[in-house]
Amino acid sequence: MATFSIQRRERVDDSFLPPEIPAVLRQIYASRGITCASELATAASALCPPGTMQGIERACQLLFDAINTGQRIIIVGDFDADGATSTALCVLALKMLGCRNVDFLVPNRFDYGYGLSPETVQLAADRGAQVIVTVDNGISSIQGVMAAKQLGLTVVVTDHHLPGNELPPADAIVNPNQHGCGFPSKNLAGVGVAFYLMLALRQYINERGGFNGAPPNLASLLDIVALGTVADVVALDTNNRILVHQGISRIRAGHCRPGIQALIEVAGRNQQQLVASDLGFALGPRINAAGRLDEMSLGVSLLLCEELPQARSLAVELDALNRDRRDIEGAMQQEAISTLERLELDEDDLPTAICLYQEDWHQGVIGLVASRIKERYYRPTLAFASAGEGEIKGSARSIPGIHMRDMLDSVDTQYPGLITKFGGHAMAAGLSLPLAHFADFKAALNKVVNQHISPSVLQGSLLTDGELSPSDFNLELAQQLKFAAPWGQAFPEPMFDGKFKLLQQRLVGQKHLKMVLEPESGGAAIDAIAFNVDLNLWPNPMNRWVELAYRLDINEFRGNRSVQLIVELINPL
Repeated sequence: MATFSIQRRERVDDSFLPPEIPAVLRQIYASRGITCASELATAASALCPPGTMQGIERACQLLFDAINTGQRIIIVGDFDADGATSTALCVLALKMLGCRNVDFLVPNRFDYGYGLSPETVQLAADRGAQVIVTVDNGISSIQGVMAAKQLGLTVVVTDHHLPGNELPPADAIVNPNQHGCGFPSKNLAGVGVAFYLMLALRQYINERGGFNGAPPNLASLLDIVALGTVADVVALDTNNRILVHQGISRIRAGHCRPGIQALIEVAGRNQQQLVASDLGFALGPRINAAGRLDEMSLGVSLLLCEELPQARSLAVELDALNRDRRDIEGAMQQEAISTLERLELDEDDLPTAICLYQEDWHQGVIGLVASRIKERYYRPTLAFASAGEGEIKGSARSIPGIHMRDMLDSVDTQYPGLITKFGGHAMAAGLSLPLAHFADFKAALNKVVNQHISPSVLQGSLLTDGELSPSDFNLELAQQLKFAAPWGQAFPEPMFDGKFKLLQQRLVGQKHLKMVLEPESGGAAIDAIAFNVDLNLWPNPMNRWVELAYRLDINEFRGNRSVQLIVELINPL
């Protein structure tokens, strides 16, 4: 098991922020890189304009011509929540903009793999596609775009993933991360890129007199943008925070798609009190479950629903898939942990990069298993499942300081032929290789990773915003922190630390621990809860001092509201 230390953020100057903001919150904002009050803007008018995005005007021209001539447009999406929201958004927006011949295609990844493959192009052509628009994929689909061009199809690629050395020969590419693009926000999710394209297309059509009356209000789709942005765990820079804030505000006010309302219902969330973490941990996984265990078309269909009864029916299906996903993931995770325990390794003997394979593991869940094992042992982790015909597919999750895609690239360079294909980012990647190469790959990866890191990289820590005073444990501050911003990737939710006496503890729901704590600094006892605990690691007996990292939260039960701590880490003293 990994051990984590608690480290506090350094205090920084926050005097530039308005004095009406509570002192605790001013310091939290400043420590997350806010340098001026304008970076806390939430109005849609503060969004970066779409005109600086490279390739967007050409894409608008192609789509405008396709709409006017009645060409059939097929949106080709990816199989995760970002891909589903991107796909649904484009279908809905194009219809709002006057397109009467649009459909979508999300290929089954177990049959067709990732991105716009030649096989996927043929599926689209069989459905009558004349124009293909990729969303959340396509920037690395060289062969797929070539196949589409050979069939005489127009291809517009919209993506946010990092491009390789070679770009696909598409008719237009819209990606803020392509070389030479001047768009200032490089952290857009795929759904954000799709939304910007639709905004630009609306302006393009309007300038040519294409609307009878006022242009359609695409802001009505921001709930979808918010869901995809948070679920894809992209950095919440200023621009993304505005997109998420606007979308969540619409959801809280009841102005959201029936499918999103239905997801909120089956997840048991309070729509009026919804926050970004609900999108990431409750709604997003239910959308993702369709792509992991079935076909993502179910998730897209939910978001396209116009009637709540139908949306509720589809949401129930997704909820059932998500429960199945959790069961499969839990069993696979336990098998992985048991495998490591059987090796009788202590922390010093663990490989730097953990590689696990089991023939009967499910391809759709290996990424989640890799993530859980990474969290448990604080090592970059790769989980593999059989892909048939002697091939295995792997999903990798890494830790800060180890850029997973670069590590795989180094393996491919130093040991050519071990890996069939790979791709991804610093923290997550995917790959495939022959099963016969698995042992050699494990050795090669660990050798490469050890060339690039120091032992300190493997020492986990939680970064906190310091200690709260006894007077800070109040509902007003808890409420302010909860709704102060869309918290998420690269703009983390406030976390604090302190020493407490553990007065009481009891298990609830079989795996969650309720506690009563007495702050060292004084004041009244306070309730706390830790979710999904490993009881073997939890301190016992009571009346002992512990060091905690926690979030300040509000517990609502039978109409009563009280402050409680959400405990993220506990270290015995």
